[in-house]
Amino acid sequence: MSTLDPPANAKELSKFWTWMGRDGICRTKTKPLAEINVEEAIENSNAVNSFYTVRKFPLLVDARNIKYITKEARKQFAITGRETSITSFALMVNSPLSRVIGNFFMGLNKPAVPARLFDNEDEAIQWLKKYI
Repeated sequence: MSTLDPPANAKELSKFWTWMGRDGICRTKTKPLAEINVEEAIENSNAVNSFYTVRKFPLLVDARNIKYITKEARKQFAITGRETSITSFALMVNSPLSRVIGNFFMGLNKPAVPARLFDNEDEAIQWLKKYI
């Protein structure tokens, strides 16, 4: 079973499922064919930041189902110029479209925390564990 299958206690948002894993890594997964605008990006950012207020944690983002994301949403997710509980994030990609979106995001919206693209979930988790 993948650690990116939303558990029963996941917060279901308009375009995402978001939850804290037992390993201290927060996870967020886009719903199928999600089209993300800034409102959904803010909604998900608020959900992620609600998990812990006294300690920071890494984030694993499953963007493999994403269809489209606006420039404003990418800027929100880059964490630049705002408070966050995130120490780092790994972005899961598996298709040419999700890889293009991921590379575009990383290139144009330099994240304020360490960030990498992955197509292997186990490798992403091992990398994120360095930031717990």
